[in-house]
Amino acid sequence: QYSSDLCSWKGSGLTHETHRKEVEQVYLRCAAGAVEWMYPTGALIVNLRPNTFSPARHLTVCIKPFRDSSGANIYLEKTGELRLLVPDGDGRPGRVQCFGLEQGGLFVEATPQQDIGRRTTGFQYELIRRHRASDLHELSAPCRPCSDTEVLLAVCTSDFAVRGSIQEVTHEPERQDSAIHLRVSRLYRQKSRVFEPVPEGDGHWQGRVRTLLECGVRPGHGDFLFTGHMHFGEARLGCAPRFKDFQRMYRDAQERGLNLCEVGMD
Repeated sequence: QYSSDLCSWKGSGLTHETHRKEVEQVYLRCAAGAVEWMYPTGALIVNLRPNTFSPARHLTVCIKPFRDSSGANIYLEKTGELRLLVPDGDGRPGRVQCFGLEQGGLFVEATPQQDIGRRTTGFQYELIRRHRASDLHELSAPCRPCSDTEVLLAVCTSDFAVRGSIQEVTHEPERQDSAIHLRVSRLYRQKSRVFEPVPEGDGHWQGRVRTLLECGVRPGHGDFLFTGHMHFGEARLGCAPRFKDFQRMYRDAQERGLNLCEVGMD
């Protein structure tokens, strides 16, 4: 009745006797995956034991509930104390909750139901290493301008780093997100093909990155350096200084021999 691998788990509460409140232990050892619990009864304890050398204090866990997730509350649990992360039925689009791995584990508890209708509690999870300043910035204060050090680290370690301009910003209140549509003139690095060549074939790329609605991003003139990371298959904006400010930072660091990588300024 249960199928699992090292990254994801899928199971059904129908295998439990309905009058017993059983607790199922789930062990996952990947940096990303999903949990899908059909007909939830009793509770799940989800043990994330990533196969990595990074200590727990250097790892952040982020979970993103399925859009139609229902039937259970998701808690952060440590030494018997519970903190509610995602209430039953709160499948708001784009909702993501993050916590340090050292803060506890995931406790998923089924809620009493009047009928036996089909319900599934599910979420994706990702583990993020926190030793990079750009990761810390995105998770703790995504709207705060980056320091020079954070920018110089981000351009070398981010999942994407590009020079470009903002073409349009689309606000999505239901997701508490803003989508920033970019026209890119220089591609330094990217994963997962965030940016694709424009149809005109003029050597530019186009793509979309996301940030929090509360950051209040607006279209602006001029070129910027855009950096960030992939989270749950989406490009999330990290540091994004004006390109002329990045040029100043880079040249100052270059004169002092402090740059972590080489970036073409032309």
